[in-house]
Amino acid sequence: MSTAAGIFNSRADAERAAQNLRSIGLTDKEISLLAPGTSEREIDTTVPTTETEQPGMGGALGGVVGGAMGAAGGATMGAAMASLLVPGVGPVIAAGIIGAALLGAGGAAVGAATGGAIEDTIEGLPHDELYVYEDALRKGKTVVIVSTDDGAQAEAARNVLAQAGAESVDAAREDWWVGLRSAEEEEYTGQGKDFKQDEPLYRSGFESALHPQSRGKAYADREGFLREQYGEDCTSDAFKCGYDRGQAYQRDWQERYKG
Repeated sequence: MSTAAGIFNSRADAERAAQNLRSIGLTDKEISLLAPGTSEREIDTTVPTTETEQPGMGGALGGVVGGAMGAAGGATMGAAMASLLVPGVGPVIAAGIIGAALLGAGGAAVGAATGGAIEDTIEGLPHDELYVYEDALRKGKTVVIVSTDDGAQAEAARNVLAQAGAESVDAAREDWWVGLRSAEEEEYTGQGKDFKQDEPLYRSGFESALHPQSRGKAYADREGFLREQYGEDCTSDAFKCGYDRGQAYQRDWQERYKG
C-alpha cells in the first residue's frame, strides 16, 4: 500500500484538496481528513453520535458511518466519520476510514460503527508518521491522507496536495524536531555527552518511542521490535536515551491534555 499526506493551515483548504484528489480518480475510501479543535458542542450539533465505547479504547465522543463533512462545493467527505478524543491532542474529527484507523492505532477512541472497517484498514498505514499528524493537529492544522494500492496514483496524489499548498510530512517532521532540538541538546549535554555527534541516533530513539506500538512501554519491552526496525543502532546509549526522552514527551502531552 502506498500513502501520500499533506498538512494544511485551514480545514477549508484541506477540503478543497480532497475534492481535487477525487478529480484524479481517487475514491472516498482512499482519502481521509483529520480536523482539530472540534468542541463537544459542535460534535453534538453537526455529527450524529453514539455513547457506545469500544472496550479498551478509551472514551469516545462518538462516531458514525456515512456521516458527511461539508466540503467546498457541497461535497461529502469520506465513507465514515468518527469523532475522536485523542490523548495528548484533544477532540478530532476523522472523515474517512484511513484517518480513524490511524488515530485509533495511536490510542484514540473510535466510534463503534466504524469498527469492522477500521480493522481491515490498519495494515499498511503510516504509523511512523502518526506523531507528525498529532503535532499538526495540536497546532490547529488539518491533515489529508491518501492510501492506495496504486503507486502511480499515490505519486499523483502527492502532486495534487503540493499544488494545493500542502506542507509535506517531511517538512513538518523537520519543523517539529527544530522546535524540540534545543531542549533535547541541553538535556543530553547536561549528562556530559556529545549531542552533535550522537544526534542522529538520539533522534531515532526519540521518534521510535512515539510509534503507536511503543507508547508507554519501556525499552526492554520493545527491544525485539526495535532491533527489527533499527538493527544494532538501537543498542547504543544515545538511542536508548532518546527513547526514554520520547516516552517522557508523550507522557507530558497526555498530562497537558488532562489538565
